[in-house]
Amino acid sequence: MKWWTEARFGMFIHWGLYALPARHEWVRERERLTDEAYAKYFDHFDPDLYDPRTWARLARRAGMRYVVVTAKHHDGFCLWDSKLTDYKATRAPCGRDLLRPLVEAFRAEGLRIGLYYSLLDWHHPHYTVDAFHPMRNDREFLERSKNRDFRIYVDYLFGQVRELLTGFGPVDVLFFDYSFPGPGGKGREDWRSEKLLDLVRELQPGIIVNDRLDLLEAPGGWDYRTPEQFMPREGLRVDGRDVPWETCQTFSGSWGYHRDESTWKTARQLIVLLVEAVSKGGNLLLNIGPTARGTIDRRAVDRLERIAAWMTLNGRSIHGCTRAPEGFAAPHNCLLTWNPVTRRLYAHVLEWPPGELHLDGLAGRVAYAQLLHDASEIPLVEKGRETGFIPGQRPGADENWLTLRLPVLEPDVELPTIELFMKAVP
Repeated sequence: MKWWTEARFGMFIHWGLYALPARHEWVRERERLTDEAYAKYFDHFDPDLYDPRTWARLARRAGMRYVVVTAKHHDGFCLWDSKLTDYKATRAPCGRDLLRPLVEAFRAEGLRIGLYYSLLDWHHPHYTVDAFHPMRNDREFLERSKNRDFRIYVDYLFGQVRELLTGFGPVDVLFFDYSFPGPGGKGREDWRSEKLLDLVRELQPGIIVNDRLDLLEAPGGWDYRTPEQFMPREGLRVDGRDVPWETCQTFSGSWGYHRDESTWKTARQLIVLLVEAVSKGGNLLLNIGPTARGTIDRRAVDRLERIAAWMTLNGRSIHGCTRAPEGFAAPHNCLLTWNPVTRRLYAHVLEWPPGELHLDGLAGRVAYAQLLHDASEIPLVEKGRETGFIPGQRPGADENWLTLRLPVLEPDVELPTIELFMKAVP
């Protein structure tokens, strides 16, 4: 897990046939589309402007260290040339494997490779109807599908996972999605999750696997937790110990390309999401939904470029960082991240104060402070005495406080960050 916990920031990619209707990746389920109605998207899928090298460069510049791409989503369409189905990119009008060049492009930019694989498959002829199937309320469909043999589908699932883990070189992350045990659902017994995970570990011993096989209680049943579209109040703990976790988030309200979706987060909101995840010991997996022509929505490009500008100057407060040690309380309107190797503390200032910032419990523990984006000094005030270049006294200072003398004007960056060089290991 070492590389993953140091990376802290990754790119999620949801891309497939649902980019054509351009109204959410669950469009088939939401609109109860039949196989016949959905087939028009397969018949017209031809991303002629697809250049994954552009995607990879954008991710690297934004400070992302790994990618997770939807090799197959719930609609069953495969981006790679699977030998087990014709429902794949090589049989669509584009006529080529779309996954392999993406993997190669991101590897060339130095990013680790993650593959998303949907346990659900609304297209497969032996995938049985469940609580999330688009045709669950269609009586004629239910009658036609009553003799489906789910065991045949699971064999197919195992076969495709074997293809993915033997045909693309080292795979760093496998993101299964998802189990929903209970009435009308499917869980570990249905997927044969324990055997599936054994196969994954056998084929790729160094791989990291998420937590959606319904094996939360099984020893070794997952490597990291995946809160989706929400930020935990604190870092995640299991049986009293911290566990690796990653929040996956979208730019807007959709994972797949959604032309008319308008609730887009600002670049600053996304940066704060990233910082907050790291401040709680977690990762951020930020999703893009490319268009059906293979381009990235200009709104996503704009935000990624702004994130890139911030990460160029402030990335060392993210990569290799985690939550601050016990006893380091974040000042009001601040988030703290900590690099345990360099022993530097980072205060990310959400609301710029008028001239001073007080850090409780840090008196006598900081050797030097600076704004991270330009390495300009921040004078320190300890126990009422200035340690910076401004002479004088500050009466009434709390003995445990470290006061930072800040410029009146907020720095012209998306999120100002102060770097504190610690005197001693906390």
